[in-house]
Amino acid sequence: MTSPHGRTERPEARHQQVARNIRNEIEAGRLVHGTALPSTRKLAEEWGVSVFTITEAMKVLAEEGLVINESRSKRVVNAPDQLRRSEVRPQRPRVILIGGYAGSGKTELGRILARETGWPMLDKDTLTRPVVEAALETLGQSPHDRESQTYLNTIRPREYEALQDAASENVQCGNSVIVTAPFIREFNDPAWMARTRAYYEAAKAIPTVVWVYCDGDTMLTYVRRRGAARDAFKLADWDRYLSGINLDFRPPGEHFVVDNCASSRPLQEQAKELVKGILADEAP
Repeated sequence: MTSPHGRTERPEARHQQVARNIRNEIEAGRLVHGTALPSTRKLAEEWGVSVFTITEAMKVLAEEGLVINESRSKRVVNAPDQLRRSEVRPQRPRVILIGGYAGSGKTELGRILARETGWPMLDKDTLTRPVVEAALETLGQSPHDRESQTYLNTIRPREYEALQDAASENVQCGNSVIVTAPFIREFNDPAWMARTRAYYEAAKAIPTVVWVYCDGDTMLTYVRRRGAARDAFKLADWDRYLSGINLDFRPPGEHFVVDNCASSRPLQEQAKELVKGILADEAP
């Protein structure tokens, strides 16, 4: 993790990309301690890679102790720390705004931070997707549309308004909160950033902006695997999608960068450092 900016660009083997994403899912609690993983062949189908690639990825995770080989065909998630619960209560509420491109790992980071701190997590897609899909269909659009002017100008602003209102309500109750969304337009808008910081500071809360950096190959591995209908446009021409985004982008003003490339340090390790940085002004 770096602050206020940083970037790493390193090509990685596919098995490292797969291991990285499965590790994140374990640390985020999506894969629960004691759960048996699917077979090697099934995992290969899920990730769109060879059986050899999955075998190599499992070796990496086994060496880290996150997966235990109980037999030749059975692998079990080993994450006993998931069972421990704790809550961090800062003197003033914290608002962590986590942004990043599709497949960068922002939701996984949010989940890891929520498990680390006990703070509620508000994810844009989780909160708004059913309503957004219904609204798009009512307007005669595909429920999976995320590219048209109808979505961008009519629906999207309301999504972020609802997300920010939910975060504000938590702050008014004295709660810290973790907010995850792409935030592409918002973090590109210095005026929005200034207004948002000023709003939370007036509410006696301390906002923190986090950008999750990830290289294009690792993002593609994750986006392919999750198979979300809303990603169809991107996957139809991934190279064109990549050419239209700026992987070097960093939010204006003070912020943290979390590097979620396959070759970077584990996301959980960076999350712990992020919490320490956010709480650095707390009295010992």
